[in-house]
Amino acid sequence: MFEFLFKRQGDKPGNAPAAAGGKLADKAAKPAAGSAPAAPGGQGAGAAQAPSKPGQGAREQQAEQLRQLDGDESRAVEFILQADFSELRLAAAEHIHSRAGLERVHTAMRNLDRRVAKLMQSRLDAIRHHDAELARGQATLEQARTMLQDGLLTPNHVAELDRKWAVIAAPELADAFTSVRAQLGARLEAQVALQRAMIDRLASLRALGTANLNAAELAARLDAMLQEQNAALAAPEHAALPRALPAEFAAEHARLSASLATLEQQQAALAAREAALAEWQAQPVAELQADKVRQAWQKLPALPQGTAAAALQERFDALLGTLPQPLPKQAGRGAKPRELPPSPARDTAAQAAKPARNDANKGADQGFVDTMDALEAALQQGSLGTAAELDKALKETKGKGMRLSAAQADRLSHLRAELKRLSDWARWGGNVSREELIKTVETLSTQSLPMAELAKKVGSMRERWKALDSLSGAAPKSLWERFDHACTVAYAPAAAHFKHLADERHTNAARGEALVAEAQAEIGRLESGEADWKHVAGTVQRLRLAWSHLGAIDRKDKKRLDQQFAAALTTLQGPLEEQRKAEMAGREELIDEVANIDPHDRHAVDRLRDIQARWQEHARALPLERKAEQALWQRFRAACDELFAARKESAHAADVERRAHEAAKEAITARLEAAAPEATPATAGKLLREAAAEWHAIGPVPRAHEARVDKRYHEAVAKVQHHADLARRAAGLALAGALRDKLRACQELEDSLAQPGQTVAAADWRARWAALLPAGTEYDPVLDARFEAALNAVDGDREGYARLLEANRATLLQELLRQEVAAGIDSGAEFARERLKLQVEALQSTLKAGEKPGHKGDKAGGLRQLCALPALVDERTALRIEQLLMRTAREGK
Repeated sequence: MFEFLFKRQGDKPGNAPAAAGGKLADKAAKPAAGSAPAAPGGQGAGAAQAPSKPGQGAREQQAEQLRQLDGDESRAVEFILQADFSELRLAAAEHIHSRAGLERVHTAMRNLDRRVAKLMQSRLDAIRHHDAELARGQATLEQARTMLQDGLLTPNHVAELDRKWAVIAAPELADAFTSVRAQLGARLEAQVALQRAMIDRLASLRALGTANLNAAELAARLDAMLQEQNAALAAPEHAALPRALPAEFAAEHARLSASLATLEQQQAALAAREAALAEWQAQPVAELQADKVRQAWQKLPALPQGTAAAALQERFDALLGTLPQPLPKQAGRGAKPRELPPSPARDTAAQAAKPARNDANKGADQGFVDTMDALEAALQQGSLGTAAELDKALKETKGKGMRLSAAQADRLSHLRAELKRLSDWARWGGNVSREELIKTVETLSTQSLPMAELAKKVGSMRERWKALDSLSGAAPKSLWERFDHACTVAYAPAAAHFKHLADERHTNAARGEALVAEAQAEIGRLESGEADWKHVAGTVQRLRLAWSHLGAIDRKDKKRLDQQFAAALTTLQGPLEEQRKAEMAGREELIDEVANIDPHDRHAVDRLRDIQARWQEHARALPLERKAEQALWQRFRAACDELFAARKESAHAADVERRAHEAAKEAITARLEAAAPEATPATAGKLLREAAAEWHAIGPVPRAHEARVDKRYHEAVAKVQHHADLARRAAGLALAGALRDKLRACQELEDSLAQPGQTVAAADWRARWAALLPAGTEYDPVLDARFEAALNAVDGDREGYARLLEANRATLLQELLRQEVAAGIDSGAEFARERLKLQVEALQSTLKAGEKPGHKGDKAGGLRQLCALPALVDERTALRIEQLLMRTAREGK
């Protein structure tokens, strides 16, 4: 599109390469007289004087020079700068690969040979890309090395590093990165192995709790695992371990270490009982006494829970069963009276009862004798409780001064001795039964019984204890304390449960009181006229729902609270129902209003929206019962639907009109789209104004297509404006190219004047100047004046004009730097200090003058002054001036 910027004034269409024949024109690369760039070594002047159309001999000569290059890059650069044929320059460009050579050739051929410049630019871009990739690769490699030295390495950081390296093309760094990446992978594998070992160690530690090991083996295993754990925590990758794993291991190890002492005690208890049992089994049965063996067994440390303890207890019970038993065990509660063991005293009393009964009656009254007979009968039946009561009665009777005969006293003493003996045996049997009862109570805490059943069992155990007290006498204090503690521990869950239920009942009662109080407070607000009916309805519904979820209440409070709550709700619901009836009547009126709306009225929708808003206000003010609310809403919605259906019929005609409007707007858009490629700044404004006037005169389109139609129209307008802007920009670039060519011609003429021995043909220069395109009314006068001044110096004071050119060099550089600062163009590192000074001066002058920096008028005047100033310029300064001109043209200034 901008090819004209790279063409010289002497080029013609016939000089371009032919598309069909593939031949290259010789004339396309030869500049006009005096316009060729000065070659190194002072060869520029000779090139300027060469004929405009080199002949076949020159081509053969330059082709021979090309064949003699032999890949020498410096000679290839010199050849390209002096060659007149583009195909030979392109062939020589294949030998240039260094950055310095590429930049030199690209700068010289940028406006002379596009193919060579393009090749140089592509190779420079490849070098810059490679350097950028190398820098990115070096940064990524440094990041990898930093990660390798980091104490905490995470997999996501390594994955991010791999993603960055995957898009970097730096083969020089591949080996170094592979080495560092392998080390990072090794660290990640070490972290995974360490974590897996930690997890397995924790699982093994937890399994020790159920492994049934002895104390020594468990201690050895715990020590070994602790050493492994300490080694893992001291590993280089220990920082990557999750914090929970070491904490869990430490907690589990502490728990097992604490249970180790208990395990040692249990094993010592088993060993002690095993040794005692082995000792008893080794002795003859005749030498063992059951009572002593049982007491010795009970004094040993308590057995732990488990199969080994159960087996040991079974062996002891079997040994105890083989020993002689002096007395049978007492029968349990509810059993028949057990038979008493043989007793000589009782047999003697029974034999002497009848012969001595008459003698006994001589010293005591008949009541005392009958009580003694009853005592004897109770002893024979084993009723110790009755016997104890009868003995107490005999003691009270004898305490009244009654004197007994010798036979009666002897009989009474025998009976009391028998009572004491039987009481001792009963007390022993009762203690045994109490021990069994205590064990039974202690096992209740391990059973998952319902709370009611648990309480019932504990109560029955206490009743059995009381029965044992009546049968076998009072229990020892220590035994009673054990039983009472066991009952308290077993009943504790039930007590807590029942206490919780009682607390819940009290809490529910308090909540019920609060609900009643809230209802009564709402009644007070209703009576005072401050109640909000919506709040009243919500309160009634909420209170009713809360009361249904209230929960259990004590029977003494339940009836009273129910009566109070029912009375309060009745008081609240009476006025509420009356208000709801009035509200339903208001809703009926709204439904009638909707039915009376004229569907053809233009304000029908507004009226309907107003009615709907009033309906919502009524619904928010007082909600009705759900059933009534739904019925009224269905009727209201049906009335609204009927109105919309009627309006839909009348809107059909309006839709036809909107479709016609849509077709008209589509036609306007199509006309703009067709005219966009041919739009110019002169025609675009008129076209857009006419289209906008027609567009706004057309009525609305269907709402569903409105966004699409508007979008297409605005896109067409933007396309027309875009093409007009492109045409305006192309015109500006063309003027910029003409300005550049005229300025370059002036600079070349002035350079020729500054060289003492060089001949300047004024006629040739005037012909060349006349062939140049005009640069615009703004710059043509100053450039023509500058050109004429230079031509006048050819026949006039040439040396004085050369001195003027040399003197203006510094002024030109200063003005150029000033214009680059204003345009925001980089001037180079060597001008940094002067550039900063100019920026400060420009800022100070701007602040004093009150204008914005970079004013358009200032820039245009500065460029005219720069173009009008005759001065000698080198190649770098000329390129800077051209860059400034092109920047100004691109910005539209």
